[in-house]
Amino acid sequence: MVQSNRASTSRTERKSSTNTMLRKARITLALIFWIGITLLFVDITGLAHTYLGWMAKVQFLPALLATNLIVVVALLLLTLIMGRIYCSVICPLGVMQDFIAWMSRRPLFRKNKRAKLANRYSYSKPKQWLRIVVLAVFVMLILAGFTSITALLAPYSAYGRIAANLIQPVYVWANNLLAHVAEHYDSYAFYTTDLWLKSTLSLAIAAATLLVVGFLAWRNGRTWCNTICPVGTVLGFVARFSRVRIYIDKEKCTSCGLCTRNCKASCIDPETHDVDPTRCIVCGDCLQVCHAKAMKHGIPHTPERQPDGERRQFLSLLAMTSVAATLKAQEKTVDGGLAIIEDKQLPTRTTPLTPPGSQSQRNLQQHCTSCQLCVAQCPNGVLRPSDSLENFMQPEMQYERGYCRPECNRCSQVCPTGAIKPITVEQRTAIQVGHAVWIKKNCIPVIEGQRCGNCARHCPAQAIQMVPNPDDEMSPLIPAIDTEKCIGCGACENLCPARPFSAIYVEGHEVHREI
Repeated sequence: MVQSNRASTSRTERKSSTNTMLRKARITLALIFWIGITLLFVDITGLAHTYLGWMAKVQFLPALLATNLIVVVALLLLTLIMGRIYCSVICPLGVMQDFIAWMSRRPLFRKNKRAKLANRYSYSKPKQWLRIVVLAVFVMLILAGFTSITALLAPYSAYGRIAANLIQPVYVWANNLLAHVAEHYDSYAFYTTDLWLKSTLSLAIAAATLLVVGFLAWRNGRTWCNTICPVGTVLGFVARFSRVRIYIDKEKCTSCGLCTRNCKASCIDPETHDVDPTRCIVCGDCLQVCHAKAMKHGIPHTPERQPDGERRQFLSLLAMTSVAATLKAQEKTVDGGLAIIEDKQLPTRTTPLTPPGSQSQRNLQQHCTSCQLCVAQCPNGVLRPSDSLENFMQPEMQYERGYCRPECNRCSQVCPTGAIKPITVEQRTAIQVGHAVWIKKNCIPVIEGQRCGNCARHCPAQAIQMVPNPDDEMSPLIPAIDTEKCIGCGACENLCPARPFSAIYVEGHEVHREI
């Protein structure tokens, strides 16, 4: 009997040690993903994408919109086997919520600093109707092509906007500070980068998202994930059938309630001693605090049979997701002086300029999740989030700070959804995203009678030639544009010395073409 008790105790200790090790491994992987994805958005060198670009492509919604079925199926299988590991390890918004929840439990932020870390959370019944309604609306909007609206709820996109609008400016400011310090010591290990506001509206939405999600995480842990997040809802229904899960050994449970008060997902029912697998994110906090070792992580000995209604509900939602992916797959086939220089004002374009590789406005609108990774990574200061309702927060090109250099294809390399398809530098030089338009009333040779030719000298496609003015043969030469050779890079618009409006600007094309 003594030997049997010792053997049982030894097995329990080994199990506890294994659970602790698994929890530490989960936290380590979560930090790696969180830091890696954040670097993708804040990095100003482009080096991070070379090694970490795959982290954006394994996010659930970007993979779905890119019809990367291998990643989607792999994530669903992972959830079917291990539960919602994705939400606690791979999803950056989920990991951010865990960090905020962890910070809220530190003594520095608690009113009663002597109180134990338990007694923090409480069980709440699942708001199934809200989750289903949000998911149904989310899927319908995607199918209708309104991905810019759904981006407000998509977890990866929401975190991307937070990183691009709130974290990257701090990162750039710190980099510029180091550059100034290094320059003082005759070192050029760092170089300064322009710090500017790309979109006031996008900044406001990012700040509002951080405040709402952060407040919910501070107060109640994973409320956003288990009530609003559509990805969490989909994976929750898959996790209902997961093989390996956290469960309670009811024979050992002493009903102390520690697990419930430490569950940030509020999914452990203290009365029935059940763990809701649709909301459990397998964080392992309950395993750590259970003194009776009643919390288990593995295959339940007596798995409950799922009601037919719930099974049909899961299959219908999975079908909705599959239909969305299938339809998307079908779409994929079909001055040196002392004068004050006046800032340029943006021209009014009839058709917005979309990045090379996006193929068309329609393709960008239907596949872009507005994560703004391309905006954060654009080295030329050309891309910024749109304020238009038609393509809200999706990337568009403006040329008042720079132009789209023909040798640059970074935006197409970092896009994880296929909204901007990968193109080579050679392909970039042949893609016509728009064409230049001359505005006679703004041109310096016409209004001032001074020679210029800046647009022709800097046109990389040699699409602009200076010709005599047919209205005044004695005046300086004026530009003539060959729209068949123009690729819409914006060098002419950006480098035109006319102020406040350029004498030449680029009008976008709804559908790009190769020349």
